[in-house]
Amino acid sequence: MLKKVFTWVLLGFVLAVSMGQAASDVISPQNPLPLFELSTPQDPAGLAYLGVDAKNAKFSVGDIDADVVIIEIFSMYCPFCQLEAPKVNTLFNRIVEDKALAGRVKLIGIGVGNSDYEVDYFRKSYQIDFPLFSDGDFTIHKAFGEVRTPFFVGVKRGAEGQSIVFFTHLGGFESVEGFLAEIIKTSGIKGGK
Repeated sequence: MLKKVFTWVLLGFVLAVSMGQAASDVISPQNPLPLFELSTPQDPAGLAYLGVDAKNAKFSVGDIDADVVIIEIFSMYCPFCQLEAPKVNTLFNRIVEDKALAGRVKLIGIGVGNSDYEVDYFRKSYQIDFPLFSDGDFTIHKAFGEVRTPFFVGVKRGAEGQSIVFFTHLGGFESVEGFLAEIIKTSGIKGGK
């Protein structure tokens, strides 16, 4: 009996891992970013940072006034996202403080399966200064291939104005400087203090 249970557990694990890998293949470099809209921030700081029109109730990633947008897919309930929050804050601050990157590279977070309340709780708990958005019904998460969290996506404008994925990264990153250097290298944007 124990052998049967072990076999089913092992089979379930293998299936889950293979499904996770296949799902993360949905969003990959050189492909267009899936189309989705986010609610326009109500706070003046969020509007100014993103450079989106306050008159519109919704906006897309392509509307953000930046050459490069880094999207963090997170969940308030993900312990790895919680552990990574200080590094992501440091990444945000490093970009804002770099004269060559400030205004050209922007960072947003999307809380998958999280309500506005949960996203706001995460923002306050980890003192996050960049805009966070909720994806309570998993619509965006599904469009991204139901990736695990945290998951980072680098997006830049293509020749025809569409948002093109140039970078993906599953899980935390070891060094803020190394992660940012990879973003700079793969996007082709020039940076450095």
